[in-house]
Amino acid sequence: MTGSNFDIQEYLSEGVESILKDAMRATLKNPKESIYLLKFSKHARKATKIRQRYEQNGKNIPAFLIASITSSCNLHCTGCYSRANDACSDDEPVNQLSGEQWDDIFRQAKEIGISFIVLAGGEPLIREDVIKNASKYPEILFPIFTNGTLLGEDYMKLFDDNRNLAPILSIEGGEEVTDSRRGAGVYGQLIESMKVMKSKNIIFGASLTFTKENISSLISNDFINKLHDLGCKVVFFIEYVPMNTETIELAPGDSERDLLFGEIDRLRNDYRDMLFMSFPGDEKLSDGCLAAGRGFFHINSHGGAEPCPASPYSDTNLCETSLVEALDSNLFKSLRDGGILMDDHEGGCVLFEHREDVEKILHKNVKI
Repeated sequence: MTGSNFDIQEYLSEGVESILKDAMRATLKNPKESIYLLKFSKHARKATKIRQRYEQNGKNIPAFLIASITSSCNLHCTGCYSRANDACSDDEPVNQLSGEQWDDIFRQAKEIGISFIVLAGGEPLIREDVIKNASKYPEILFPIFTNGTLLGEDYMKLFDDNRNLAPILSIEGGEEVTDSRRGAGVYGQLIESMKVMKSKNIIFGASLTFTKENISSLISNDFINKLHDLGCKVVFFIEYVPMNTETIELAPGDSERDLLFGEIDRLRNDYRDMLFMSFPGDEKLSDGCLAAGRGFFHINSHGGAEPCPASPYSDTNLCETSLVEALDSNLFKSLRDGGILMDDHEGGCVLFEHREDVEKILHKNVKI
């Protein structure tokens, strides 16, 4: 299913069904989680039909949304693209969306058929008000990408009571590499939090940022066995996005992607009670990058609708418009129609490589 025969909605719908089947398989020994996923599967099928109705009217609604609910973070991770893009700081957030505004965005997302909303930051656990609002929408699954340092009993109870909230802990590998990037003692906190969640049968995952240098260690049996024994059920392999031109050499290329995709097939067979996913995944399979609403888009902490977190450009704000209208913004339409997202590139982020072209669209209203 490539080229002119490629159907983005069919691709994403099949992907959602595959995710749910794998997730059900990974939770057969956890009745509370299985019951929720059975209900969510029904919601997801309904959401697919909603998106298909929009498509028939000429509007593409993605199944996925990424929401950076705060620009504040309590860590200073080496190579953080959010800090490099001035999208994250230690300062008290200014003009951040309120809990009520995020609640309205979640409501709109449910109504137009969005099934997955990734909660990110900054550090999303800083915004307990937003996460509590998210718990009110069982029709949507909310993976929460967190550094794991703010997990306490209150959050453990919230996650246990609301199975649509799934904490995804960022870890770089072993103790030395994790603490060198995230700070001394962070690895120990992550391990202790994983042990607590395992004892409470809370489903959680791990987010692994892979580069040309570390991919072999992250897919090793030793490391995956460690996560498995700690109770981790979901593993996200996230492509490293360069924060500047000096770090482009770390961005994975085709050889690293091919290695990862082959190993993910092996891991899925070897670890039947775990779910393995990659992001952004094989762009060639999806006929290009899925940003700007082709498969997902990003809302920053101020409400700006952006192509993706690694491409912090926006001409539309959710304080002034709806989700459906934001997906039809000039920036998004120009990126989807202009060929940039389907461009061949060396690895990493195609929008990072074409950032000057994106800026032209944004500031000069020029279609590429």
